[in-house]
Amino acid sequence: MTSIAIVGAGPQLGLAIARTFGSQGFNVALISRNREKLDGLVEQLAAEGITAGAFPADVLDRDALTQALKDAAAQFGGIDVLEYSPVGSFGSTALTLPTETEPSHVEHEMEFQLYGAIAATKAVLPAMREAGAGPLLYTTGAGSIDPVPAVANVNAAAAALRNWAINLHKELDGTGIQAVHVGIDVSIGMSVVPGFPTAKPEQISPVYWDLHTTKRDQAELVFSL
Repeated sequence: MTSIAIVGAGPQLGLAIARTFGSQGFNVALISRNREKLDGLVEQLAAEGITAGAFPADVLDRDALTQALKDAAAQFGGIDVLEYSPVGSFGSTALTLPTETEPSHVEHEMEFQLYGAIAATKAVLPAMREAGAGPLLYTTGAGSIDPVPAVANVNAAAAALRNWAINLHKELDGTGIQAVHVGIDVSIGMSVVPGFPTAKPEQISPVYWDLHTTKRDQAELVFSL
């Protein structure tokens, strides 16, 4: 059995990635905070013939995140692919301009983006090292590369995750394990910024499959229209 763990699994990109891999025979482990929403996604996927499991955990709780990934590996016989893309809500994320940013504004985002990614990676990497294979896919907005003043604190943490993921790719070179930063340079599903391009999740998710199958040497991929 082959399995993908999607950390931050939501009804848009996370679900699309689940469908992309699930349609290729992967079992899907869905990890996010809300058990009810996860159960709904599992039911949707089951109706499409895809085997999925719900493993609730908050990425801010690193022990719970680690346990969720261990539980997923136990249920599905291992985790072959990790995809990390937690999405904050407007209620939990205060967006700040560079001049208005306090250390606390960046601290929360670092916990959410970088530290959660590190914890998730440490939970799955030992088994991947044994197997000598396994993509590690880390998703941010393209502001991690070309920052936008209105979301300075989020971009700063995303840039830290990007830096770490590309550096991890360099360290793992030659091991059969690929770490990749995926930068999303569009709004997903619906327009958020007037004039900014929008893509459907189903347009984006195939790039993750490409990274797993045919683009195994890449450390970064930017999706844009």
